[in-house]
Amino acid sequence: MKQLFLNVKDGSMKLLDQPTPTDKENMALVESLYTVVSAGTERGLASFGGKNLVQKALERPDQVKKVMEKLSTDGIITTMESAFNKLAEPMPMGYSGVGRVVSCGKGVTEVKAGDLVAMVGTAYHCEVNRVSRTMLTKLPKELSDYRQAAFCALGGIALEGIHQAEIIPGETVAVIGMGLVGHIVSRILDAYGCDVIGYDVSDKQMPGTRLLSFIRSDDDSRVDTTRALTHGRGVDKVIITAAADSNAPMDLAAAITRDRGIICMIGVTKMDIDRRPYYERELTFKIARSYGPGRYDPVYEEAGIDYPIGYVRFTEGRNIEEFVRLLAQKRVDVSDLITHEIPFEQAASAYEMITKNPNHEKYVGVLLKYSENEEKWKATVRSSGTRKAMSGNRIRLGLIGAGNFVRSTMLPVMKETGKYEFAGLATTGGTGGAQVNDQTPFAYTTNDYKMLLADPDIDLIAISTRHSSHGKFVVEALEAGKNVYCEKPLCLTLEELDRIREAYRHSEGELFCGLNRRHAPLIRRIKKEMKTDQIPAVYDFIANAGYIPPGHWVQDERSGGGRILGEACHFVDLMQYLDGSRLLDLRITAAGAKGYPMNDNVLITLRFASGAVGNIVYSSMGSKKYPKEQLRVFGNGTVFEMDNFIRLKKYGSTKSVKEKLEQDKGIRGEYEYIFDVLKGKSENTTIADAFAGQELLIKAMRQVKTDEDSGL
Repeated sequence: MKQLFLNVKDGSMKLLDQPTPTDKENMALVESLYTVVSAGTERGLASFGGKNLVQKALERPDQVKKVMEKLSTDGIITTMESAFNKLAEPMPMGYSGVGRVVSCGKGVTEVKAGDLVAMVGTAYHCEVNRVSRTMLTKLPKELSDYRQAAFCALGGIALEGIHQAEIIPGETVAVIGMGLVGHIVSRILDAYGCDVIGYDVSDKQMPGTRLLSFIRSDDDSRVDTTRALTHGRGVDKVIITAAADSNAPMDLAAAITRDRGIICMIGVTKMDIDRRPYYERELTFKIARSYGPGRYDPVYEEAGIDYPIGYVRFTEGRNIEEFVRLLAQKRVDVSDLITHEIPFEQAASAYEMITKNPNHEKYVGVLLKYSENEEKWKATVRSSGTRKAMSGNRIRLGLIGAGNFVRSTMLPVMKETGKYEFAGLATTGGTGGAQVNDQTPFAYTTNDYKMLLADPDIDLIAISTRHSSHGKFVVEALEAGKNVYCEKPLCLTLEELDRIREAYRHSEGELFCGLNRRHAPLIRRIKKEMKTDQIPAVYDFIANAGYIPPGHWVQDERSGGGRILGEACHFVDLMQYLDGSRLLDLRITAAGAKGYPMNDNVLITLRFASGAVGNIVYSSMGSKKYPKEQLRVFGNGTVFEMDNFIRLKKYGSTKSVKEKLEQDKGIRGEYEYIFDVLKGKSENTTIADAFAGQELLIKAMRQVKTDEDSGL
């Protein structure tokens, strides 16, 4: 199937191929019929992509701040590479459409195959989308012109603004900005029995939008005219739908609103609030968050768990449902807002029209129309061109998963080494597969990972999926006789660990876990110069991990296992490498911080057979301006201090400092090590430590949970 992406570097559009997504729990597969090109949101994204680096920086000072923070801790080269890799990644476009349900995952009972549905969120400009049950609504048979339902996200945004403004039937409401969303807001308000006054810098009146009056927002008499229409009181409520670089919509809203009125922003403008009118008339300003409650909540949008209607009447999904109801009952009609229907294959022309408009066309609602195409149902997509014979001096890679780490780090580094050939990629859907292939093309991409396990051309299976699936994939790949590289953690439970050990014991394949810190040049230098594997040392590591919200999948014990199992394993393994002896004991003490309830603020103490001891401080409470990772090693009259893998200080008879421009956490070294092992140049000496460290971490975290449950 094909999906539309934005090239963030230059603002161009491209259609990329990827396999049809597969079912997931609480999600449905929907074949797209129409999707909406948003002349506001998507035009802004496309225009941003077309700007140069200086213009991008001026428009997004928040991102510049993040870059500068990273620069201060990670070094200039690492920061620049990260920034340019992000710019090179294509961005999926689209968020609102109408389509036909193809199949339903477990838990989806509201719709069935064959139903027409309105969909939002992951309703990309894509031939087949996978959408959460909470983000789609079945269309009633009364809605014969189902094209109108493609505007459901815009209808949801409009309704959330109306709810946030606390609008009551019979009130007079100002709508500032008469673009597509402005017209939809106005029509819904009219259906709810409100008088609407529209404002814009140009006359954008349409016969289908019943307004009490239209007023030019740049007219000097705009305030007086508004008072004349409202018995001298001013409007009851204001909804700002405009997209503007100035503060003019905010100033106008404050000037025309009555005493104790409400102003709600659903557009994008400057928001400098003048205290005087807000104080004198006790005005209230609100911002509506997209389609409504549930937006940006992964529990709602990804897990498909709805909010109880008794507590939240209009959620994101129920706002969409309400918009569809208004359409079906003909209380709202947006068919006349559809000015263009453009074939999906010609999507680039739609974006050219809304950004540059070379033909000076008048447009309001722009739809992409999808045609019948049997190619969209392919489970496997091969890259263009003839597949070359695999090189005997490279490792042929089969990759399961296409997440952020894969795109930003794993594949770029593997490509740099020149030691890997990218044979097969398996994903269940989403946008990751296309994003991967745009930068690092695989010979084929499939939605069935077992195809990789059965492929005799593949030497190494790499696993980079959500943590809860690692154990399953590792066991199956080993049982298929493959060499396996699994991103950390190796697994989440002792039962999984036992199965992995058993599979590894009987497999012809090698097993590696993505614990790369031991391969970092600065860490190897410490071990060599201090001889930590010969003389016991004391290790102290600080992981200033940063805050991750409780709703993130990594914090979910079932999906991510928590941050200690998922990330602290790095630092345990680093100490195992430095010491070289058996890890005898590992204990975890969790902080009782009420504001940080996810057990991601802990002290981890380690004891080794050599007599060495270690301490790991893992915290989400720190500042981003402080280095993320620091190590101090004490032993034999010497102290080494490593700062974020870019600086190493040695305190002995003299003091020396080694600094690097580029952060090196050992990822490249790890991939070169895997290559050497598989080519018979080295022994696999790492997996035993990975087994031992993960076992003790799992047991220690179980004890933390036991202590919590018993109130200790």
